[in-house]
Amino acid sequence: MQSFSCSNVLHFLLIFIIIQTTTFAAEFREAPKFYNSQTCPKIMSTTDTSFICSNNDNAVHVAMTLDAAYLRGSMAAILSVLQHSSCPENIIFHFVASLSVDIDGLNLVIAKSFPYLRFQIYPFDISSVSRLISTSIRAALDCPLNYARNYLADIIPTCVSKVVYLDSDLVLVDDVVKLFTTPLGSEVVLAAPEYCNANFTTYFTPTFWSNPSLSLTFANRKLCYFNTGVMVIDLGRWRAGDYTTKIVEWMELQKRMRIYELGSLPPFLLVFAGNIAPVDHRWNQHGLGGDNFRGLCRNLHPGPVSLLHWSGKGKPWVRLDANRPCPLDALWAPYDLLQTPYFLDS
Repeated sequence: MQSFSCSNVLHFLLIFIIIQTTTFAAEFREAPKFYNSQTCPKIMSTTDTSFICSNNDNAVHVAMTLDAAYLRGSMAAILSVLQHSSCPENIIFHFVASLSVDIDGLNLVIAKSFPYLRFQIYPFDISSVSRLISTSIRAALDCPLNYARNYLADIIPTCVSKVVYLDSDLVLVDDVVKLFTTPLGSEVVLAAPEYCNANFTTYFTPTFWSNPSLSLTFANRKLCYFNTGVMVIDLGRWRAGDYTTKIVEWMELQKRMRIYELGSLPPFLLVFAGNIAPVDHRWNQHGLGGDNFRGLCRNLHPGPVSLLHWSGKGKPWVRLDANRPCPLDALWAPYDLLQTPYFLDS
């Protein structure tokens, strides 16, 4: 095993600081402007952030995180949402970014590519969650910004009662309003596609399952896996039930006794599995990033497709740049806004 001297540690710490504080220097093209259809309800146009609370009856709220490593994916996801929406002017984006990045620079990048976009960027103090993160089977899963979804109800203004949360490694090929209007019933907090054939036991350690006081958490619940990269969340019910605290309590327990291995997903399963509203699988064709260990390409699941999700180790922009794409990466490429020296405006 390789040993690390103090100088090695300082070197890697310096690299980490540079990455975290870097400006978003990539050049992205301006996206086309998309207009509402004639049947869309009108929402107010204001010059300040009051638009967030002025349009709750007719607006569609979408939340995402933004960081340097995934910004190219985020830009593609935004474009796909707008392009396939019947009422793109009614979409309000809520972006969460690390407090350590250049928020003003990030604002300029988004506004330059999407001049007409209604959006707000919220700085997230990652130190609040960093102390709670345990190492997982993939280092990428330990990024503190992955855990920002736990705090959306605290970050987004309380006037916003419902939001669609989307990861940055996906594109929509259907109208997001269909997802946003998913029925949640009278009590359910969130909705997501469920996968009840998955082996649920693998998400938790033998320590968890051998402890009755822990394993009984799932008593009388139908255990179905769901991917947290695509969720419809009732923020009002989340706040009323203080679900952020419930998730944090499981993360604190994980620090004391290892009960799971896989990043930010298990706490969501512990709190919500078996108690969510169903969403058709077409809204999360996930796993397109391939095998976590060998980088294998994946095929689509059977059935219709409304959302393509490159969850997993491989990202389409990385594979395309390396000239080693998987076949389905060609479906992501048309949404790529990165300005390259070889791009010719049509």
